[in-house]
Amino acid sequence: MGAVYSLSRVQLIPAPLEAVWDYFSAPGNLAAITPSYMRFRVTSAPHQGSIYPGQIITYKVSPVLGVPLTWVTEITHVHPRRFFVDEQRKGPYRMWRHEHHFEEVPGGVSMRDLVHYELPLGVLGTLAHGLFVKKQLEELFLYRTGRIAEVFGKM
Repeated sequence: MGAVYSLSRVQLIPAPLEAVWDYFSAPGNLAAITPSYMRFRVTSAPHQGSIYPGQIITYKVSPVLGVPLTWVTEITHVHPRRFFVDEQRKGPYRMWRHEHHFEEVPGGVSMRDLVHYELPLGVLGTLAHGLFVKKQLEELFLYRTGRIAEVFGKM
């Protein structure tokens, strides 16, 4: 078993909790907050209604050198307007668990992402993390921060 890494980000969003929840719990909006070079697209059938535990969402993404990968996640926990968790079932990571937390604060919502992940390939995965994976994930979440501010504004 390799190292388990974590990434945590908090963003203040000047919008009602319901609007923020609806945006982030809709898988189709994920492509809008992902850099275009990753060629991210949801491949599972569009889902109408709320996310639910057990929901499977499939994607195509090209995170490295334009090589397309299939990524399958499962929504494992949902507490409406409070948090939800997605976990990788198939994809580029040995383990990926992404918690999305939402809390009403004066003037809007505090949104916190907490990701725990492990890379495959042992020592090669550790090397890849130091060379580009950590930086790429940090840039991805920085990009998302900017895109979310464009959608909802800044606090």
